[in-house]
Amino acid sequence: MTLVKFNNGQRRNTAGPRFIDVFDSILNDQFVNRATVNKTPAVNILETETGFDIELAAPGLKKEDFKINLDKNLLTVAAEVKKDETAEAKNYSKKEFGYQNFSRSFTLPDSVDPNKIEAAYTDGILKLTVAKKEEAKLQAREIEVK
Repeated sequence: MTLVKFNNGQRRNTAGPRFIDVFDSILNDQFVNRATVNKTPAVNILETETGFDIELAAPGLKKEDFKINLDKNLLTVAAEVKKDETAEAKNYSKKEFGYQNFSRSFTLPDSVDPNKIEAAYTDGILKLTVAKKEEAKLQAREIEVK
């Protein structure tokens, strides 16, 4: 494991090195990191000839935690995480793992087949496969020049 120092290990010594060390550790550990953490999972969307592949990065969850709904052309993926009572009883000196409820919605185009949506959860990635309608698939053909 390699530790990376920011600012190349140089500190601003205008107020004294101990003063900055104290406030850096307080601000970096408690306020700044938690305030800037995104609470929704990152998403990759890939369009292929036959449909769309939607991947959500949601590590630490179980497939039973997910709830996927389709209402007209709005696909909603939500996860409800049950709190672990034994984890709250432990006395952590630092706790950065945080599994929270989330909900993401995607507006599907008219070209998708609502009856052909599949979901699989493997290695922390929820993958949704949304098939296109047959008439929406790209038909490749050669056009003759006259």
